[in-house]
Amino acid sequence: MKFAICQELFEGWEWERQCQAMASIGYTGIELAPFTLASRIGDVSAARRQELRKVAEDHGLTICGLHWLLAKTEGFHLTTDDAAVRRATSQYICDLANACADFGGTIMVFGSPGQRNLQPGVTRERAYANAAEVFRAATSVLADRGVTIAMEPLTPKETNFVNSCAEAVELMQLVDHPNFALHQDVKAMLSEPTPIPQLIAQYASCTRHFHVNDDNLLGPGMGRTDYHPILRALRETHYDGWVSVEVFDYRPGAEFIARESLQYMQRVLQDLDTSSSS
Repeated sequence: MKFAICQELFEGWEWERQCQAMASIGYTGIELAPFTLASRIGDVSAARRQELRKVAEDHGLTICGLHWLLAKTEGFHLTTDDAAVRRATSQYICDLANACADFGGTIMVFGSPGQRNLQPGVTRERAYANAAEVFRAATSVLADRGVTIAMEPLTPKETNFVNSCAEAVELMQLVDHPNFALHQDVKAMLSEPTPIPQLIAQYASCTRHFHVNDDNLLGPGMGRTDYHPILRALRETHYDGWVSVEVFDYRPGAEFIARESLQYMQRVLQDLDTSSSS
């Protein structure tokens, strides 16, 4: 199982220091938040992209992809009835895909709750059609660059658009492209009535990325959720993508959170190995 961490946890650190810390703790992947680099991804030059990639690789790290795609941007929206805004959003997704590939990544997690909420007067049916149009317009670039968008269901507290794995798959069917898939997030799945291991098994064929965290906004092992059944389900379904730590409460400190999260998951995997051999 390969572990990454969402690097906005280390925002404000010099890039080489970030990489050194993540690698020393034991991670092999970095999930980038574009807003930590620039207000618009186009402001990150080709030379800077290669520099960031090389520094990461020199520390044994892969930049696996991007998330928080539209955070801290303006003028973009997924479900709006404004056709010009939808076109701009599609183009920006293409810009992000090009950057993702330049970094060496293959996954872009679409969360961005503020840029997907249904606007007044937009029906659910229309919102899904609008979102599918935005994503379909980017699929040729995604395919050319070898990048997949993984749609992230979020809790009803965060957004009113795509709150379950089933709804993400509904959108997937409308987009109908191999470079548009499902992302699963533990904190979000805790809001679903179906147990997480069952959701993992049910949607294994279309899940391309996986976030680990808890409903207290901290990392795995730092809340109430037992990860034994979760990591067992990922193993049993032969999930081979990244397992990426994403937290929202940074108060315990970046290195502490990163270390505690990874060490807990490593202990869980050891427990699973022990139980399977006994």
